Amino acid sequence: MDRIVYDRMAAHDSHHWWYRARRDILADYVTREAKLPANARILEIGCGTGHNLPMLAQFGDVDAIEIDEAARDIASERLGKPVGAAPLPELTGVERGTYDMIAVLDVVEHIEDDVAALKAMAECLKPGGAILIAVPAHQWMWSAHDVVNHHKRRYSKATLEAAIRAAGLRHNGLSWFNSLLFPAAVASRLAGKLTAKDDSDDSPPPKFLNTIFERIFRVERHLVGRVPLTPGLSILTLARK
Repeated sequence: MDRIVYDRMAAHDSHHWWYRARRDILADYVTREAKLPANARILEIGCGTGHNLPMLAQFGDVDAIEIDEAARDIASERLGKPVGAAPLPELTGVERGTYDMIAVLDVVEHIEDDVAALKAMAECLKPGGAILIAVPAHQWMWSAHDVVNHHKRRYSKATLEAAIRAAGLRHNGLSWFNSLLFPAAVASRLAGKLTAKDDSDDSPPPKFLNTIFERIFRVERHLVGRVPLTPGLSILTLARK
């Protein structure tokens, strides 16, 4: 990702509506769907500034990987131990057969060979382990945001399922999320394309709107994985061997 993306993440990940509500949605989803053992071993790959690490730590002992040095330093401080730097798809140096869950949260879309990356992650799982996958949806929504984030693609349910199956994995169902705000996001994205507006700035909106968006998005913690949602900005699943 461009340096500015990491800088904005570090500045906003504790109070931006998207980060805050998303962590709650993911925590509820893992609680219901992952069926992790007590004291599970968890690895987050592409942890950025480490904003998900405290959330993941409620489920077990967490390790993390981040290839950006500055973000890795912030994440290491948050985690309380060094964060690794093994890149995908090889994951060189990451012990195989070690983890009960691997989290790749808006990461797989950055990797040219997503199937090879998923295969390498699967090798690092214990028997019965799972990969928690979140990806951005809808290639037609491609914009400056994807460019500065160095995305290779956005996914449909069909293309994500194909990658998971090609890696020799099965999933527990592909769930849309960030659906309730999707119409507003589509309108904003289309308006931006018509006016050639750069939408790469992910800074939070004014405080009042930030609170409203967070409350709306957080409602999905009760819905994702439980009831079918209309298309959203992202797709979420758990994949297993």
